[in-house]
Amino acid sequence: MPARILYSYNTMVILGIDTSCDDTSAAVVADGRHALSNVIHSQIQLHHPYGGVVPELASREHLRNMVPVVQEALSQAGLTLGELDGIAVTMGPGLIGSLLVGLYYAKALSYVHQKPLAAINHLEGHILSIFLEEQIPRFPFVALTVSGGHTTLYYVKGFGNYEKLGQTLDDAAGEAFDKVGKTLGLGYPGGPVIEKMASSGEKECIPFPRALLAPESLDFSFSGLKTSVALYVKKWQENGGETSGVRVEDIAASFQEAVIDVLIRKTLAAVERTGAGSVVIAGGVACNKALRERFRETFSERSESFFYPRPAYCTDNGAMIALAGYHRIMGGERADMSVDVRSRYPIEELSPLSNDTV
Repeated sequence: MPARILYSYNTMVILGIDTSCDDTSAAVVADGRHALSNVIHSQIQLHHPYGGVVPELASREHLRNMVPVVQEALSQAGLTLGELDGIAVTMGPGLIGSLLVGLYYAKALSYVHQKPLAAINHLEGHILSIFLEEQIPRFPFVALTVSGGHTTLYYVKGFGNYEKLGQTLDDAAGEAFDKVGKTLGLGYPGGPVIEKMASSGEKECIPFPRALLAPESLDFSFSGLKTSVALYVKKWQENGGETSGVRVEDIAASFQEAVIDVLIRKTLAAVERTGAGSVVIAGGVACNKALRERFRETFSERSESFFYPRPAYCTDNGAMIALAGYHRIMGGERADMSVDVRSRYPIEELSPLSNDTV
């Protein structure tokens, strides 16, 4: 049975495509709320031997997987390309080569099938990903997007209406996880393996530094923490490693705790500054169970509500792009065939769509 029949004949169904980095993803979302499919092809095994994403390899893999991933997303949704009401695709920020694959494929689909095209800011997708869940926040709210490429605080006043409060001045939190994972010899990606090892480590074992910057700053900095871990590991190895009484698990747990502590403190400061009634965390690092639990514990003692998307909507995915595309298309926006990718794409350049409360 076609997925459209599960809702109504007034349903707007959008295909979302994301190839911003190393995941090829396509999804079909109805009315900006219901994910009918969300297909993700991961490239982790391809890039694992290199300790990080190799842009050229990522682009080639997107080329191989773009068509079958879209076909699978449509198949799971029970729809054909002709039944879509629009197509949304990430235009930036991200890796140029990877972005080109998704954008030009989406352009071709839009042109051939005469469907409206929305060119989406990847970060807007992360911010709005929470609206794919049943429980959603009311505007305005504070959003923390935390991933391998971004660690940023936003004051979200409405769809498309975002005020940046603070951002990382160097490494993103996810990037720090990957680099520390490499330092500890844990492989790539570092985030999941550090989280697993930290679960059996002593988080108070090593007092790694917390960079809070100026008293009023909502910016982040993780390069000093990364360097501190590297220097500690060097001395630790010289002193016999685990024979010294400190385990790899303890280093992982102490590092993770330092990152979480800074993220919590800065988010709390953003809430105090804005008076927002809700907090949302999103992005790949938001999959971290220890991070989620600390946020849940912190806000269970306060009046603000706390929200986070399920892991499938935290990592890069087409569903969040389709959701953002729904609001852009409903707001009257259309991308023409001249639109091109952008490696850097400040979210402040987006036009507000609505200040309606949800």
